[in-house]
Amino acid sequence: MNEKITQTAGRDQLGAFAPMFAHLNDDVLFGEVWNEEAIDIKTKCIITVVSLMASGITDASLGYHLQNAKKNGVKKEEIAAIITHAAMYVGWPKGWAVFRMAKEIWSEEIPVQSEKEAYQNSIFFPIGEENPYGRFFVGRSYLAPVSTEQVPVFNVTFEPGCRNNWHIHHAASGGGQVLICVGGRGWYQEWGKEAVPMTPGTVVNIPAEIKHWHGAASDSWFSHLAVEVSGENSANEWLEPVSDEVYNKLK
Repeated sequence: MNEKITQTAGRDQLGAFAPMFAHLNDDVLFGEVWNEEAIDIKTKCIITVVSLMASGITDASLGYHLQNAKKNGVKKEEIAAIITHAAMYVGWPKGWAVFRMAKEIWSEEIPVQSEKEAYQNSIFFPIGEENPYGRFFVGRSYLAPVSTEQVPVFNVTFEPGCRNNWHIHHAASGGGQVLICVGGRGWYQEWGKEAVPMTPGTVVNIPAEIKHWHGAASDSWFSHLAVEVSGENSANEWLEPVSDEVYNKLK
C-alpha cells in the first residue's frame, strides 16, 4: 500500500476565505482521490501532469506536480517521452512550455560529496582546518577550536588510519587532558596497556605524565574534543610514532 497522501494547502491558503473549496481540495481531491488504490501514485502523477499540460496550465501548480512526479519515481527519460507524446495531441507550444519546467526539475544534480564533507555532515562540531601539529601525526588530521577562553577545547578529527605519536602531558601539578568522542570510531592507548575503543560518548581521562596515543580506526573517521586540564608548568612532549605493528593489531 502506498504511503497516505495528505494536503493542507487548501486550508492554509483559502481556509478562511473559501472553506468549502479548501475542504474539497484537501479532503476530497488529495484525501480521497489521490489515495484511491486502483491506480498507483506514479500513474496518477503522470495523468495529472498531462491533464494540466492539456489545459495549458504552466504555473506553479504544474511545477508542484512535476516535482511530485519526480519524487514518486518518474525518471528523466520517462517524463521526456510523456511530454513528447502528449504534445502530439495537445499542442506543440504546450510541449515547449512544459519542457522548460521539466528540464530544470530533472536536471537538478545532487552535488557529489567528498568523504570529508559527508563525515562533517554526520557530526555536530566543525572539522576545521588541517592540523598545524600534523608533523606529530601519522596520516592527516584536522583541528577546530571550540573554546579558547577559560577552558581550552578543540575538536580534533582524524582521517581513517590516522593517529598521533606517543606523547606525554607534563605538569608539576594538575594538568593532563580529557577526550570526548563526538564522531566515528577510534582508539586510545596508554603505554603498556591494552587499547581502549572510542565511539561517540566515550570519555577518556588522561592524567599528567602518562605516555599515550589516540587516533582513528583503520576503517573510520574519528573526532574527539580535547579538553585541556589546567596545570602548573604544563608542557606537551611528542615522542615516537605509533608503529604499524602496534596499530595493525587493533580491529
